[in-house]
Amino acid sequence: MIHKMDLRIYYQDTDAGGIVYHSNYLDYAERARSEFLRDVGLPVNDLLERDVAFVIKKAELTYKSPARLDDLLTVHTSIGDIKGASMIMNQTIKRGETDLVEIVLQVVFVSPKTMAPIRIPADLKEKFTLYQGE
Repeated sequence: MIHKMDLRIYYQDTDAGGIVYHSNYLDYAERARSEFLRDVGLPVNDLLERDVAFVIKKAELTYKSPARLDDLLTVHTSIGDIKGASMIMNQTIKRGETDLVEIVLQVVFVSPKTMAPIRIPADLKEKFTLYQGE
């Protein structure tokens, strides 16, 4: 499965030419990851109560085409490889069928109290597996 979240481009998202400023795509991806977690039954507050958080170890962005003022975009989120304490998250930001930005993230699970890596809890891993492979 792929999780999808729509968003509209507002004036505040753009530069003087009406084109989305490059760093905003990371903000859109972050929002989509939060909604992904909420939609699969893992809201961030619940994870924190369980002493589970994740941090981005590596982010790779490939810009393909610009978004512009008033565009309606969709952020597609799926899961790649899952390991003991980390996983890959793939996000593509699209306008219709056009890929605008591809984002590959290496996510590491940590205890928010110690910031030390922890194994991905089995119930989380099971939910993430449903979004693997697309």
